[in-house]
Parts: sequence; C-alpha cells; structure tokens
Amino acid sequence: MGVLDSGRVEVRHLRAFEAVARLRSFTRAADELRITQPALSRTVRQLEDALGVTLVDRSSRHVETTRAGRAFLDHVERVLAELERAFDAIGRQASIGLGFSWLLPDPWAQDTVARFERATGATVRLVRTDDALGAVQQGRVDVAVVRGRVTSPAVRVVHLFDESRVAVCSVHSPLAGRSVLDWEEVPRWPLVVNTASGTTGPWSWPAGGGPETVVETTNFDEWLESVAADRGIGVIPDVAVRRNIHPGVRFVALRGAPESPVSLAFLPRVHNAALRRFVEAAVHSAKGG
Repeated sequence: MGVLDSGRVEVRHLRAFEAVARLRSFTRAADELRITQPALSRTVRQLEDALGVTLVDRSSRHVETTRAGRAFLDHVERVLAELERAFDAIGRQASIGLGFSWLLPDPWAQDTVARFERATGATVRLVRTDDALGAVQQGRVDVAVVRGRVTSPAVRVVHLFDESRVAVCSVHSPLAGRSVLDWEEVPRWPLVVNTASGTTGPWSWPAGGGPETVVETTNFDEWLESVAADRGIGVIPDVAVRRNIHPGVRFVALRGAPESPVSLAFLPRVHNAALRRFVEAAVHSAKGG
C-alpha cells in the first residue's frame, strides 16, 4: 500500500469517483460530468495514486468498486452531500445586480427573474441607472439590459431579441389624432432624444436624413416630460404602450421603423457562477422557453 497524500485530493476527484462508482461505467460517468473518458480515467487514477489504494476494478466487463472503493464511497457520498448543502446555503445569500436605464422589457424581465431565483435561490437586485453600461464597467451592477447597438470592447454583449418601435407625442400635438405614422415622416417633426440611453436619434438615419430640430435630454424622465410638454415627438420601443407611463402623451403606431435590439452587457472576464446562470435564464426566456 502506498503513502496517503490527501493534499492532492480535490473535489473534482471525489465527484469523478462517485459518478463512476454509481453508474458503474466510465463512459456514462464521463457523459454526466461533461468531460472526456480519458480525462475521467486520469482523474480517478490520480485519486487512487493519492490514496495509495485501488478504488475501481477495471478488469471485469462492468466497472466495479473494490472493497476499499466501497468503504471510501460511503464517506465520499456524505462529503459531497454536505458540500451541496453548503453551496445551496451560500447560493441563497447571493444576489445579482441587474442595471437598466428605463422600462424593462416584458414579460421577459419578469420571466427571467422568476426563473433564475427559482433555480438558484439567489435574488436579483433591480438597479435603475441612467448609464447602464457605465454601471457595469464601474462594478455597480453585475449585468445590464441595454438597447441599441453596443460597440464598447470593454463589455461582452449577448443579444436577446429585437423590439418594435412606436411614436410618442403630446396629447396636444397634431399627431395625437393620427393612428399611424410612417418612419420617413418622423424627421419632419422636432425629435426629443435621450442622449444617455435612447434608441432613436439623428444617428438613426443616413447622414443628412435625420430631423432638423433635436431636443436633447439626458435620461428617460426628462425625455418623457419634454414629449408631454409638446417640445417634440419621441420614438420608443413598444413596451411603453403596455405601461401607463404618462397621462400627457399618446402613442402612434410606426410603419416601416427598424427594430431596436435588446441585449445583456457584462464584464467578459468575471468568473461568477450566479451571473452565468442568470444569463442562461435570460436567453432561455428570450427564446420563449
């Protein structure tokens, strides 16, 4: 018998041995653990070398644990069960900060938060911020909902879906009585633009084709109040139609308007299991799952 070297034993070794012993197959265990069979065999062999005993009898047609392997398995199962309980306890205390600059898409946001919290026990903190991308880069939130094209190389962007656009005008605007407005007509009106997080502005048309008059605002609330005051019209994703955002505005359908992309942005080098699970839940909800 060799000399025990427990310092070389890691959780991955225990998980590998437990899977092989339970499934009695290196092939099925490798599939379950999502690693290659040679890698799994090396991991079990490393565990045996560290313990100085043979845990698995590879000579028979079916993989069997040795007497030492069966005795060790009882302890391994208890250790792994305790680890799972510890991970669950920590997971319930974890949280994800989700930044957004204005109206969250529905029902995607509600579905994603519910799916993530139900699966992980962690919570989602909703953080309203005028600069969602900046909040991600400064570490104030873990991930942010962003609309429009994102070209910053500092963040990783995962596209979720595209939103349709709708025009917004004051109840006192001549447009308030219209049922539909063509996209080509929009530049004929003064356009209220949210320069911080808006999806529609002079950049939305070819050079020289945008509105002559632009009213700049720096957040969603300023944008909304400026439209309500009839300083110009606005263009916004149609999620706003399903919300009672202001009694002083009216929505007008837009014909021929390009859709607006909705994405998640987060730092690319952050190794956060909860963040990974949240992005998975977000993509699943976006696909209608």
